[in-house]
Amino acid sequence: MAQLDCTVDSCIYNKNQCCCKGDIMVGGSRAGCTEDTCCESFSEKRGDSYTSALEHPSKTISIDCEATKCMYNSNYKCYAEHVDITGSGANDCRETSCATFKER
Repeated sequence: MAQLDCTVDSCIYNKNQCCCKGDIMVGGSRAGCTEDTCCESFSEKRGDSYTSALEHPSKTISIDCEATKCMYNSNYKCYAEHVDITGSGANDCRETSCATFKER
């Protein structure tokens, strides 16, 4: 599990830069750079509430990853110690990205 910092404050699962979903999927099967990735688990927040699959938000999370060209990807799992998901103000998952992506 990775330590996750998420700045996608418009996501329903974001609370204090922690993800309340429990696990996420990073997309980008053809990614060659950060901009080619996204958080496929993103869901736009409506109003001031957040949805929690967990009772308390966690800084560590399981990350499935389609970005097979990333040096942290092994068998569709992310093995980075720390992951940054960016996309402040995103309205769609394509406006998010995995800033930790590094091409092999």
